[in-house]
Amino acid sequence: MFLERVVGPASPRAEVVLGRLDPRLRLAACQKVEAYIPTGTRVWGASRAGLRCVDGPTPWNVYLPVTVHVYGPGLVAAGPLPAGHVLAQADLRQAEINLSEHRSPAVTDASAVVGRTLTAALAAGQGLREAGLKSRQWFGPGETVQVRAVGGGFAIEGTGEAMMAGMEGQPVRVKTENGKIVSGMPVGDRLVEITL
Repeated sequence: MFLERVVGPASPRAEVVLGRLDPRLRLAACQKVEAYIPTGTRVWGASRAGLRCVDGPTPWNVYLPVTVHVYGPGLVAAGPLPAGHVLAQADLRQAEINLSEHRSPAVTDASAVVGRTLTAALAAGQGLREAGLKSRQWFGPGETVQVRAVGGGFAIEGTGEAMMAGMEGQPVRVKTENGKIVSGMPVGDRLVEITL
């Protein structure tokens, strides 16, 4: 048994698949059953819903297995891709995928992943996930980098020496021309951005 709800053409759609209670359960008759989501329950992927008798001779509480599939746009492999493959635009295509299939977020923007390396093989049509990509290294330690400080309505640029490898998504320390140590985020090839 399932219930499907379509939100709109560009919106994700959800499909809820209800499991079955254990047939060995012997529940007392109940005039009013209340459904609820147990505290701390993730309503995404394999989950559960609570059912409790709130008006009957014997109160009871049971959990019903529920699987929530959420489908939406994402990138998939255009063909089979081996682990260690560096992604190119031609390797990817847009498709509707099951966003709730994995905990790792689905990748939706090809420009953000072209040039990154796969950590595991992908079959044709398989969705691309953040966890399946190595972080991009924008520069190595000791390399000269462009440093851009950005604030409310202004930007200052200069150069510096990277004190560590500039890995995507990880802060890096840079020694500026005047010897000051600053921290920023690698955002491109030999480019560090500091937000003020």
